Amino acid sequence: MSIVVIGVNHRTGPIALLERVSLAGEALCKAVTGLVSRANIREAAILSTCNRTEVYAVAERFHGAYADIRDFFCELGGLQPDELHPHLYSQHDDAAVAHLFEVAAGLDSDVLGESEILGQVRGAWETAQAEGGAKATLNLLFRHAVETGKRARTETSIGRHTASVSHAAVEMANERLGSIAGRRVLVVGAGEMGEGVAVALVGAGATDIVVTNRTEARAMQLAQRVGGTIVPFSDLGDALSTADVLLTCTGAGSIVIDHDLVAAARRNTTNPLLVVDIAVPRDVAADVVEAGNVTLLNLDDLRDWAARGLALRAAEAERVRAIVAEEVERFGQESTARQAAPLVAQLHEKGEAVRQAELERFANRLASLEPGQRDAVEAVTRGIVAKLLHQMSVRLKEDAGSPQGERNSAAVRDLFDLG
Repeated sequence: MSIVVIGVNHRTGPIALLERVSLAGEALCKAVTGLVSRANIREAAILSTCNRTEVYAVAERFHGAYADIRDFFCELGGLQPDELHPHLYSQHDDAAVAHLFEVAAGLDSDVLGESEILGQVRGAWETAQAEGGAKATLNLLFRHAVETGKRARTETSIGRHTASVSHAAVEMANERLGSIAGRRVLVVGAGEMGEGVAVALVGAGATDIVVTNRTEARAMQLAQRVGGTIVPFSDLGDALSTADVLLTCTGAGSIVIDHDLVAAARRNTTNPLLVVDIAVPRDVAADVVEAGNVTLLNLDDLRDWAARGLALRAAEAERVRAIVAEEVERFGQESTARQAAPLVAQLHEKGEAVRQAELERFANRLASLEPGQRDAVEAVTRGIVAKLLHQMSVRLKEDAGSPQGERNSAAVRDLFDLG
């Protein structure tokens, strides 16, 4: 049994492909459930962000799991295998563990060291748990991943400057304009990314921030936090007519701002409009630039912009990689340890709890027994439990640290509900 990761990310595929395999909300939950129902996948979790969609799985057979997950991506994106293969990557066992730890630490992001990814990793784990996809092995893996991400940010300076995609988007806009201060900025989307954008705008000196969102209460809450105002989502066109900068990051899953909307909004103004779209799938249609005096930047532009600062963090990245290597080793040690003594102890505790419960259930019938007879019942029932669990305990200890040991350990934890 192996831990595998198979996915598409910003390094291997264009935005157009990432959009087709992006998942969120109920669709993400259903996808986890569907994956664990496949023959070769024992556990599964899906990490889907603006930069990647990755499946982490505990696989009975690697090649069978690879085929299952490849088919999942093809079905999700309406893709043929030949379209997907050039962009798909896969790793297993220690390499898969190291990959997740690097992702959680911010080493695999558009913006090196960005902080949002750690919460996204935690969210993927929580969804997998809720949908029955994360059990003994993935729970251990994701717990270590979160711990690795925390260590990277507390023990190094990897995230001290531009610490998120939303922060980087504001910095890029600020650099493009010379200064964002004094500009009217329209923020479309009041979720986690929108909140990050609005807070970063305040830090960059913006004082005229307008927020819109399909749920007006969320827009109001965010606007109050940053001293901004709101417009109803239905008045998006009016808001565009007076904006100097548009930053958009909704989870709509389809185009929110098209050419006709922008052209109508900008009909009576010659002022330039800078649009920064950091949503996946994209919020803004590519042809809005044809409306005139409109500049459109998206995640591809953000990647190019962020790449210029990589050298400044190279030393910190090496320190983070050292932490990742330590955590991969620690994960391996704990994985082996969990397969042997602690698991055997849990197994015997479970057996003893069942024995005690059965004796309690028959307490009235046993009440008339003499002390010697009671001792005999205790000895017989203890012996039965010990004999039933003996061979299983021996095999768990003998096979610890091997692929067979991993299979045995996971099976025992699942069958006896040992967590």
